[in-house]
Amino acid sequence: MVEKSGLAEDGAAVEPSSIPRSPSATLYRKEENVPSWVPTFVCRGIIRDIRARAPYYGSDWSDAWNYRVIPAVVLIFFANVLPGIAFSLDLIETTQQYGVAEVLLSSFMAAFIFSIFGAQPLCIAGVTGPITVLNKTIFDIIERQPDAPDYLQFVGWVYLWGAILHWITAALNWCNFLKYVTLFSCDTFGFYVSWVYLQYGVQVITRQFPANGSTSSSADTSTTTLDGAFVGIILALLMTVTAFLFRSLSQSAYFHRHVRRFFADYGMPISLIASSAVAYWGRFNAANPTTLPTGHAFMPAGDRPWLVRFWELDGKWVGIAFPFGFALWVLFFFDHNVSSLMAQGTEFPLRKPPGFHYDFFLLGVTTFIAGLLGIPAPNGLIPQAPIHTTSLLVIGHPKKLDVEGGPSNEETATCNTPSPSAAELTQDNKRTSSEKRPGDLNGDGIVTRTRSRIHAPRTDDMLEPDPTQARDGEGGARRHEIPVAVVEQRVSNLAQGSLCLVLLTGPFLHVLNLIPRGVLAGLFWYMGVDALQGNGITRKIFYFFRDKALTPADEPLRRVRKSRILLFIAVQLIGFGATMAITQTIAAIGFPIIIFLLVPTRMWLIPRLPFTPEELAILDGPTASPFTMESVGGSM
Repeated sequence: MVEKSGLAEDGAAVEPSSIPRSPSATLYRKEENVPSWVPTFVCRGIIRDIRARAPYYGSDWSDAWNYRVIPAVVLIFFANVLPGIAFSLDLIETTQQYGVAEVLLSSFMAAFIFSIFGAQPLCIAGVTGPITVLNKTIFDIIERQPDAPDYLQFVGWVYLWGAILHWITAALNWCNFLKYVTLFSCDTFGFYVSWVYLQYGVQVITRQFPANGSTSSSADTSTTTLDGAFVGIILALLMTVTAFLFRSLSQSAYFHRHVRRFFADYGMPISLIASSAVAYWGRFNAANPTTLPTGHAFMPAGDRPWLVRFWELDGKWVGIAFPFGFALWVLFFFDHNVSSLMAQGTEFPLRKPPGFHYDFFLLGVTTFIAGLLGIPAPNGLIPQAPIHTTSLLVIGHPKKLDVEGGPSNEETATCNTPSPSAAELTQDNKRTSSEKRPGDLNGDGIVTRTRSRIHAPRTDDMLEPDPTQARDGEGGARRHEIPVAVVEQRVSNLAQGSLCLVLLTGPFLHVLNLIPRGVLAGLFWYMGVDALQGNGITRKIFYFFRDKALTPADEPLRRVRKSRILLFIAVQLIGFGATMAITQTIAAIGFPIIIFLLVPTRMWLIPRLPFTPEELAILDGPTASPFTMESVGGSM
């Protein structure tokens, strides 16, 4: 029996119950037998992903019997659908070809396909800001042509070309390129996405002001007024401040730990609902703040047919659509796979294998269906994907280690959140949670590429303190809490997608229409600032403002020259600035190329700069654990 691989020696799958529920470094290195008619290189990654993940399919559903799934569904539903709609407002108003129904259907389709058939159900897919920028840029370009084609038919061909490139990529195992994607690229892209959230929040606010200085103007289904615009600003600030207040209380020493956990799980949804309710209180209601636009139940924009007959497009436009399809492929290759990597980062004690090749093939399927139905193409979401995994964390207490490094009998690992599988996972997850400090030397004198504390998300901040477990004179109980397991299942992704479908019904569309746009702006600001706080670039910048006397002696950045930290940050900010700048011009169609160039920049340019190997090991590192990266051939 091959240890922990879920495969017998002859390559046959065994029962999931007989599979050890812990990761194995040999999961993907064992060569599986494939049919003789399959070339050794074509679809190898897809086949391995399916065979590695298939034994866990049953447990993906049974493991969902856990309370952590409920707050995960609520949190990710609000964090997915409302920003997706808000991102699409510009696209909806500019093209008149999309509506709220198309955005909701796209989110449902992605959730259904990836939760039922995907190998990485923790990754949340939906409508993102970059795809709306790409679609709007395509509209701006083709509408300038004297014989402009039908927009949805042209986009249908763009999506078809993109889908074909997705399938070729998956079949030829090109997702192995992800081994070169490090935190340098992920942090830069995440920094860009965070600022896009902040920018869209401001944009939502400014568009509520009447045009040409008039007191009112027609916009969508409501009337914008100057008073309504100012009320929108108040609602945005209220939403942002309230959400951060709940988060701060969840990390404080106040209230019982169950109350604090409730604040962490439901603080953002409560803030959104309460802020929306304030808009209908007293004079706020009289100001008539602008709300979300909605259409008819289960009907696309303009009551057009759902099926887009893209095959009727004139032949010359079919060829012209290919470069746009290539740009879409580049964007999704980086965006979706980075979202998957971040959802399975080193800070999460995962035990089930990933499947990058197979999921990228499925992304091609969803892209093709999106073109066929005339809806925005979904892909992996940042920061929603890692937020989803974080909401499914099971928090526990690690074992004490004696001077010999062995576990002490005085304390055993316990979990604050009960989980059917957490008890049996604790031992294995402790092993994956314990990592060497970056820059340490291995037995051969080589600098090991381990994840630095500066890169790790704010797990200390995510864990609520527990003063009830501290004795007199001890207030550091929260330092003993670590993630011991993740509730790895498919139900939360499917449930939040199904709620998007429920929103397409008439009564719930009316409820959606009651949400003020100002509240969405506040949601953008909250998610943008929250993502910035956990970003590696932000943390390195804040390092220079920290009091040296209060900086831990074992802080990894202490071992890096400040000039080298600044140089590393400068290169990242140049990449961020180039990406942000190009998206503000008609050349925005090329911004995926700029994002993609971050990878070769890290591979070839950064090593030529005056960094020592130890400094690079601290400043950069792999995005996901070796267990996760085995799917793409390991890390760089």
